[in-house]
Amino acid sequence: MTDLKLFNSLTRQIETFQPVHPGTEGDPNDPPEARVYSCGPTVYNYQHIGNMRAYIFADTLGRALTYKGYKLTHVINITDVGHLTSDADEGEDKMEKMAASQGKSAWDIAAFYQADFEADLARLNIRKPAHPKATEYVEAMIAWGREIADKHCYELDSGLYFDVSTVPEYGRLARAVTDDGEGRIDEVAGKRNNADFAIWRKTPEGETRQMEWDSPWGRGAPGWHLECSVMSKALLGMPFDIHTGGIDHREIHHPNEIAQNQAHEGCADTGARIWMHNNFLIERSGKMSKSSGEFLRLQLLVDKGYHPLAFRLMCLQAHYRSELEFSWEGLQAALTRLKKMVLAAGRLPAHQSASEDELRQSAIWQRFDSAISDDLNTPRALVPFEEALQGVAPLSAELVEAMDAVLGLGVATLAREDLRLRPARATLSEAMIESKLRERNAARKERDFATSDRIRDDLIAKGVEVMDGDPLGWDWRLDV
Repeated sequence: MTDLKLFNSLTRQIETFQPVHPGTEGDPNDPPEARVYSCGPTVYNYQHIGNMRAYIFADTLGRALTYKGYKLTHVINITDVGHLTSDADEGEDKMEKMAASQGKSAWDIAAFYQADFEADLARLNIRKPAHPKATEYVEAMIAWGREIADKHCYELDSGLYFDVSTVPEYGRLARAVTDDGEGRIDEVAGKRNNADFAIWRKTPEGETRQMEWDSPWGRGAPGWHLECSVMSKALLGMPFDIHTGGIDHREIHHPNEIAQNQAHEGCADTGARIWMHNNFLIERSGKMSKSSGEFLRLQLLVDKGYHPLAFRLMCLQAHYRSELEFSWEGLQAALTRLKKMVLAAGRLPAHQSASEDELRQSAIWQRFDSAISDDLNTPRALVPFEEALQGVAPLSAELVEAMDAVLGLGVATLAREDLRLRPARATLSEAMIESKLRERNAARKERDFATSDRIRDDLIAKGVEVMDGDPLGWDWRLDV
């Protein structure tokens, strides 16, 4: 099996994955481990599909590590004590702001949006990782701050701040350090360096927040960056193998994590050995931002009749380090491609027993393995996957099953009906549509074309496109 090679954002190089915990060779009770931490959502609102691309990428990475034989421990934290409205150290708390706008407690807001996020993960066939909540680790965050405060921090009226000049090569991950500091960080009066960031934020005098705790630096809440350092160490140990996140985290959040890790663990320890970042999902209308009102989230795609796994396939069609432009036309093309895969999977020969060695001897398998091993090159991996779906190679069904365990599309378990979703605004049920189509087919057999045309026109008027001669055999689709 080919070594797994991954792009490390810290070194800007492709590196062969070498686990921190290699296990004992030949001992099934001590397998090699892969420990992965992914920055999770702040659960103050629904997640837009750009957020979800990050978790499709992280899931694909985890599946690839499992396929390569590693025992996987994957953590996606839940930020249920909100960070501020930007990466700055001042502004409104996102959790508190949403709670006030809905007349609910911050705890209820967090619970509701965490449940929605987890439901989206399931719909995208993302394997469920551990989901620890930041509020479960506040005491550990206070302890961490206390341990680094003397050498690396200073107090202002607004809280405890980390002095980035106390660690070497601050900003190396972002490579965005200039004489003016990082441009996206707003100025806070009294900071020694523009890039300094909050370890603890005091509740302003005269205010009371729903989420606040006592600390040596006053009553308040932890800074956003602190939770990931504390939780990754508690759950994975340091150093651990891989830290993932969106490319926007590469500029501020992850450099600040690294600085905290260096202060706590020793200046040579960045926490993770490999830092990986997926690129942006671009949407030209501006509806990728939650501030736009009806922003693009997974439920909106479903409401328009697109299966969530069509979006997963759309993401896999681009390399995770490439920008991906979202369009409805592109999503429709991905849905059509997924339909072809599902139909092909249904025509595969019966499943046979096959050893891993037998699969590895297949040229199709070797090309798939080469693509996945090359920094998760899923666009290239989809080509041998579709070849196997055509049933042209020995053990095609087994090859498809093994490859799909990495891609996570579930083509062997999906049915045609699963992919034909009824848009939310549709007035006809699927059963009514099928009944009308049976009437129409009967009329056509009797050569009663007037009745056939009337039924077709009635369906069209209600948003149903009758797909006569559709090469996929899909029969109809709702156009709403």
